[in-house]
Amino acid sequence: MAVILVRHGETALNAARILQPAATPLSERGQAQARAVARWLAQRGRIGAILSSDLPRAWQTAEAIGAALGLPVEASPLLQERNFGDLRGQPYDTLGFDPLAMAEAPAGGESAPHFAARAQQAFEEMLRRHAQLHADLVVVTHGLLIRTLLAGPLRMDATALGELHLANTCVSIFDAAPPHTLQLLNGTQHLDAAERDDAHGLSGG
Repeated sequence: MAVILVRHGETALNAARILQPAATPLSERGQAQARAVARWLAQRGRIGAILSSDLPRAWQTAEAIGAALGLPVEASPLLQERNFGDLRGQPYDTLGFDPLAMAEAPAGGESAPHFAARAQQAFEEMLRRHAQLHADLVVVTHGLLIRTLLAGPLRMDATALGELHLANTCVSIFDAAPPHTLQLLNGTQHLDAAERDDAHGLSGG
């Protein structure tokens, strides 16, 4: 049995490389991506529950999956994207530094160590929820949280991780049982050419 990580669909701000306020919704293409990953998961089957970040861009993605699977969506604030505080709403490329890699907390935001600790708590929550199932668990979350899980409990090679662009609605699957081996990384087989992002948009934030 496995845990299936799904990054949320595209938003207009994500595509424009702007750090996203909490209330940012999916774009039209993001909604199409969400429907596409929902169809793929429904065809795959063997899914018992859906756990999601409660931020709108993830929640809307999870709702599309829930509708396709006939399952309710359970919210977990632990799955939220890193909080960039006063930097939210700012164009990434005009800041003069990489906020996605900064260790300290931006004003009103969350430090990298605090975020990493929260990601670990989210990982443990996934495993607890999965243990209640006799099926796979879908987890809908955000780019930086997935990246932090890959770097931490999923032990992905740092060089390979540094080169990885996590696509919108990409699917990554890992074994729920230790050592939590990755079965699939950054899968986008459910997206057609018009739905795929061009790797220009932000992969987190």
